[in-house]
Amino acid sequence: MMNAPQPSVERPADGEASVMEYLAFTLGREEYGIDILRVQEIRGYESVTRIANTPDFIKGVMNLRGTIVPVVDMRIKFNLGDPVYDQFTVVIVLNIGGRVIGMVVDSVSDVTTLVPSQIRPAPEVGTSLDNDYLIGLGTLGERMLILVDIDKLMSSTEMGLTERIAA
Repeated sequence: MMNAPQPSVERPADGEASVMEYLAFTLGREEYGIDILRVQEIRGYESVTRIANTPDFIKGVMNLRGTIVPVVDMRIKFNLGDPVYDQFTVVIVLNIGGRVIGMVVDSVSDVTTLVPSQIRPAPEVGTSLDNDYLIGLGTLGERMLILVDIDKLMSSTEMGLTERIAA
């Protein structure tokens, strides 16, 4: 009796065993992704306490179970027009290097798993987001996620959060 051919099982190529999960969110008409391991929680938007002499994109601070958390509105940071605060607006609470930061976005859609072959280098074009903070573009069929290195972005001097958080 001959052995029947075994069905082929698609396995990731060498180097693709490292899948990454990204939280997908929207800002304006674009969809972005950040490393899910940096996300502590997702909350509905609540008003925050404004702090004097902070950049416009820092909305203020919120009290998260006894921790004072700076809240950054990414729509203002990336000059995506006047932000609208509605039932879809959320705050993604991030834990970056032991520091907690809130990030306001238009909405959160899902968690997406990508393998390295699905991530393309970011093109060198003038965008509101500096390419230093981009990991690349995640491709899922026709869908594209702009993958952001949230650690680099939030700890950058232009955000000015590290001194404020450390203080």
